Amino acid sequence: MGKKFGISFSAKRALGISAAKGKVSREIGIPLTRQGRQRKFGRAAGCCVPMAILSVIVLLFICFILGLM
Repeated sequence: MGKKFGISFSAKRALGISAAKGKVSREIGIPLTRQGRQRKFGRAAGCCVPMAILSVIVLLFICFILGLM
């Protein structure tokens, strides 16, 4: 793949497929590209990890208090 010198053509963009995919993705709230889904999951996981760790600590503390461990 060589230099394009600023001139390129995309059949998908010309037919409106890219715009339609973008609209559908925004409507359903789930990215249609693999990279977009990974980015979205990464944001959600970043928020959930501290809560999961805190939950485990609280459960261990409760078990210790009740004498289950």
